[in-house]
This record gives sequence, structure tokens and C-alpha cells, in this order.
Amino acid sequence: MSVTNTSGRRKTAVARIFLKKGSGNITVNGRPFKEYFTTGSHQYFVLQPLKNTNTLNEYDIKVNVKGGGITGQAQAIRLAIAKALVKNNPDYRTSLRAEGLLTRDSRMVERKKYGQKKARRRFQFTKR
Repeated sequence: MSVTNTSGRRKTAVARIFLKKGSGNITVNGRPFKEYFTTGSHQYFVLQPLKNTNTLNEYDIKVNVKGGGITGQAQAIRLAIAKALVKNNPDYRTSLRAEGLLTRDSRMVERKKYGQKKARRRFQFTKR
């Protein structure tokens, strides 16, 4: 029984997944994923690569995720699952690539600069 492990990232969230043949159980940080992600849109993000490749009940997935918010975590898991599926079966690459599931979304919060109020917001200018 081979176990495929990959990682996915989004903003400051990092997800490590362990994918193996099974019956479709997904656990996130030791809890069932529907208990961890209560919103339908977050559950959709997690299941998207599995639905795309018609492998919904073929793999057991164990996820360790930390950092970021709940949406960033769901999208990090989505990327990790897509990468693991391609590692197991390279034929899935074209369908997952077409949906944009293999591309890491690199948008992050811009850092605050010194001498400014926020990343780009400056202090108010006073002439007198």
C-alpha cells in the first residue's frame, strides 16, 4: 500500500496531505473534514480535484494544515490533493491543469513599510 504525500500552500496556510487507496475518508487535523469545514464553499474547495478526476471514493486522505484562515487552508488542501493525484496518475494532469487546480495562488499580504501607516497608506501630509 503506497502512500503519496504532498504539500500545498495558499497565503500563510500550509497543508500536508497523505493520500492512500481507501474508501473516501478525509480527516483534517484529526477531525472529519465536514466537521472542520462547515461551509459548503470550503467543502467544495477540498473535493474539487477529486470530483474533477472522478476519484471521490477511491482515496483516504489525512491532512495536517496550519496557518492562515479557513479559506486559505481549504485552498491549500485543494492544491495538495491535486498534486498528489497527479503524482499517483499523470493522466489527470491535463484535466486538473485546465481547471487551474495545479497552479499555486501566490497572492500574499504585502508587508508594512517603515515610515508609513500600512503597506501603501502613508501618514497624512500637513503643509502647516
